[in-house]
Amino acid sequence: MISYEVIKNLLRTEKGVSMEKARKYAFRVASAATKPDIKKAVEEIYKVKVASVNIVLVSGKRKRVRTQYGYTADWKKAVVTLKENNKIEVA
Repeated sequence: MISYEVIKNLLRTEKGVSMEKARKYAFRVASAATKPDIKKAVEEIYKVKVASVNIVLVSGKRKRVRTQYGYTADWKKAVVTLKENNKIEVA
């Protein structure tokens, strides 16, 4: 997989921003991506060294449109911990 296909976007949530002090960053990733794929992609794109990668499968939420119910799509989230003295610059 190409790096930009693995990493979809950096998650900028309240919880995600609070994790940045501990050098942890959350990413939305491709559903077929593995831990080595994610590590390689983050190192290539952001030019940092990755210490570890944790993956979470996020279930879709139940949504209602008028009288019918459906679900949003399931997706995969990766929490990447960087090595000492590494930081991702976020604008």
